[in-house]
Amino acid sequence: MKETKKSTLSGEEISMSPKIDYDEITKLVNFLEEKKLAQFELEVEGFKIKISRNLPGQVVSYVPGPKPVSPEAQEAAAKAEMVGEVPPAASPNVYLVTSPMVGTFYRCPDPSSPPFVEIGDQVKKGQTLCIIEAMKLMNEIEADIDGTIEEIFLENAKPIEYGQKLFAIRATS
Repeated sequence: MKETKKSTLSGEEISMSPKIDYDEITKLVNFLEEKKLAQFELEVEGFKIKISRNLPGQVVSYVPGPKPVSPEAQEAAAKAEMVGEVPPAASPNVYLVTSPMVGTFYRCPDPSSPPFVEIGDQVKKGQTLCIIEAMKLMNEIEADIDGTIEEIFLENAKPIEYGQKLFAIRATS
């Protein structure tokens, strides 16, 4: 049984079944790209999906969801809220790069490639440090400062929480 949902943004009809599957989500993502929308939200029979993306030249702010439940995750989020904070016990020129989202941490672009960075590597502002996969979307995490990688806090292909430490970078003087 097919059901027709009408887009309130364009007035176009989009054919959607009551059960959302991969093909339906792909349709929504294509619709989002075609209409150059930054965000789309849909609820069908109690299933709610929200898709958002960064558009070129757009300033995006992240509003965190509920705090993580586990005590370790709460502690990590409390200690390092955003990229660029100085760890309390560290040198004033060491900055933490923390996860801006929940997902899976990847140190390299694919399993056969070397990691983006290693401990001791020099990095430049804007250089890719890792990838975080969230909802099948690959998000590159970039360095906010020039410096040297002092520490890598995670292993490849591990789950990650919002606010969890990824890297420590010693700023170049």
